[in-house]
Amino acid sequence: MTFSFHPEAEAEFIGAIEYYENNERGLGYDFSIEVHAAIQNILKYPTAWPIMEEDIRRCLVNRFPYAVVYSIAGNEIFILAVMHLRRHPDYWKKRQ
Repeated sequence: MTFSFHPEAEAEFIGAIEYYENNERGLGYDFSIEVHAAIQNILKYPTAWPIMEEDIRRCLVNRFPYAVVYSIAGNEIFILAVMHLRRHPDYWKKRQ
């Protein structure tokens, strides 16, 4: 399987890395490692995480209050959001 980011999802991922790195040196790197670990788990077991609605699933990120929101299309994972769990939960729906 392969994966790709929605452009806005990639931008929020990079923004979150920068936010954490600005708060503490190395924390942005740690965040990126945890998100990439979640993506690798999704690639190995794409249907293992709960369905949020229709064909959209959510995989929680370890250590950080984030989730990777994604859909499965054939042999590709499409990441719709790298979502902070304490913000508006439905903001990514326009990206489908």
